[in-house]
Amino acid sequence: MGGVFGVVSKSDCVMDIFFGTDYHSHLGTKRGGMCILEKDGFNRAIHNIENNPFRSKFEPEIETMEGHAGIGAISDGDPQPLTVRSTHGNFALTTVGRINNKQALVDEIIHRTGAQFMTMSKGNINNTELVAALISTGKDLVDGIKIAQDKIDGSCTMLVLTEDGMYAARDKHGRTPLIIGRNEHGKCAASESFAFINIGYEFERELGPGEITFITAEDDKIVVEPQPRENMRVCTFLWSYFGYTPSIYEGKNVEVMRNRNGASMARQDGKMNVDYVAGVPDSGVAHALGYASESKIPYARPLIKYTPTWPRSFMPQNQKARNVIAKMKLIPVFKLIKDKKFVLVDDSIVRGTQLSETVKYLTDNGADEIHVRSACPPIMYGCKYLNFSRSVSDMELISRRCIRELEGLGESADANPDNLGDSVEIAPEVLAEYADSTTERYQNMVNLMREKLGFDSLKFQTLEELLGATQVEPCTLCTYCWNGKE
Repeated sequence: MGGVFGVVSKSDCVMDIFFGTDYHSHLGTKRGGMCILEKDGFNRAIHNIENNPFRSKFEPEIETMEGHAGIGAISDGDPQPLTVRSTHGNFALTTVGRINNKQALVDEIIHRTGAQFMTMSKGNINNTELVAALISTGKDLVDGIKIAQDKIDGSCTMLVLTEDGMYAARDKHGRTPLIIGRNEHGKCAASESFAFINIGYEFERELGPGEITFITAEDDKIVVEPQPRENMRVCTFLWSYFGYTPSIYEGKNVEVMRNRNGASMARQDGKMNVDYVAGVPDSGVAHALGYASESKIPYARPLIKYTPTWPRSFMPQNQKARNVIAKMKLIPVFKLIKDKKFVLVDDSIVRGTQLSETVKYLTDNGADEIHVRSACPPIMYGCKYLNFSRSVSDMELISRRCIRELEGLGESADANPDNLGDSVEIAPEVLAEYADSTTERYQNMVNLMREKLGFDSLKFQTLEELLGATQVEPCTLCTYCWNGKE
């Protein structure tokens, strides 16, 4: 997904950018970057953070950087922030989102303006560079930001740093958050509301969908009014998975929502004959605590995440390597596992491979029964707005593979998902029936998942209960990955 952080201050802000950006590390695993506006221009650094945390990579840079304004990025994709020289002057840019119509936009700019793009490996073009090119087609920066957001199919939240201040622009449907904080020296903008607490900023407000605000050390001024709230489609996964638990979106805290969501699942389960409730570290823990509190079943940690060497969610692209890493992070507590029955809560089930390995790990170490509960409904569609999963095909989802088998369309659900294509389309009305938790097709899909993944029982939170747990107006929440509705 990725996260951004920016500061405009009356005093040096390098350390604020350093720590504020680092506090977004849970949102991306690939690259981190910082860009500081210094007296003689922008000073930028970008590092790969796949094998080392952000802090260790950027400690040398903070000794040489000095300035009163800057931006930072944690990215799950292309290198950023980028620095740009255009007809609108010099600016630095960082973005969060996804561009589905990338090739069409690139072709349009090349053919209409004669511009050129730097290419990366295999001829790919940096998404943030494309956004910069779109901005440069406007009559000024604000007009250019609006053009970029209107033309992009997907989503785009961004920070644009100039010599005069910083533009903070939230995606026109508000799919990702952007929050303003303040202290006595200046103002900041962040993807995560908790990112600025420990560096001395106080929460001021959240930008609305499509809002563009110009920030200086003294003030922030709305230059483009937000879209009507009914146009908002904020990602519900921010509460159930993406967001760090101290964060607040639309006034609702993540930890509190997950506790409420877990309690809802416990009420639906009723009395369970188990010894413990456990959460898959880390994003399943808060849901599990809510479940345990409501059910009065003791909470336990049969698996402990080894944080000294796995402090962040490093996940390589290769699925086999991902499975190995997922196992290496978790250390069993044998005294809590042997001959015990568990309700095991996870935030979601995407491919299912890692959770299946986790359950097998518990049973191999003596667990008697594992009853899995997913804190959200089955994921039916790969996200086309925020790159929620690394899936390149809907057929990588365990739900789709089970549907394929149930509909008699070929390979079984436990086949290698990398070898499954989308050659056979499943009718939308059939998918809708599988997404409906009240239907026989849905229950058949869940039963097949349970069988393939090796669980003693499997239940998913219903969409209605999940949305209720957020306590945000359902019409403002994006539910595309669960029901295909935009």
